[in-house]
Amino acid sequence: MKEYEREILLERIGREGATVGADIPERIEVQGEMVDLQEFVFEIKRRETVPAGERERVEQAKKNLRRERLERKQLIEDREVDFEEGEQIAAAIIGIDRALNALESLGPTDIEGEQQRKEAADTKRWMNFLKQALGRDEGTVNR
Repeated sequence: MKEYEREILLERIGREGATVGADIPERIEVQGEMVDLQEFVFEIKRRETVPAGERERVEQAKKNLRRERLERKQLIEDREVDFEEGEQIAAAIIGIDRALNALESLGPTDIEGEQQRKEAADTKRWMNFLKQALGRDEGTVNR
């Protein structure tokens, strides 16, 4: 691959709006394993929140996608491929970026859990207030 061709490909994958209009690949090899990426992303995005059991799976998928993106980018940077193959790699990188954007834009991952934590904190503050108001706080001495 010629230097100017390499620069064209690197500019394409580094462009701010590169993912606009890009499709998430249906199937892609990520870290040596075939993944139904489009189905996975749509399945996760279809839900309003990511269930607690799925959070770790989503985080691991994002981590693997980032790693795969970096490895593919390095193939272009190191000029280990010809321009035609580089174009295919660049298209795959943009598809990976599109999938990452979709996964990163997920809303709060556990609304119910967050609500329970807030309620527990409110209850604890209220109990501490009552203890202090009634003079039963361990930090104060009753006289």
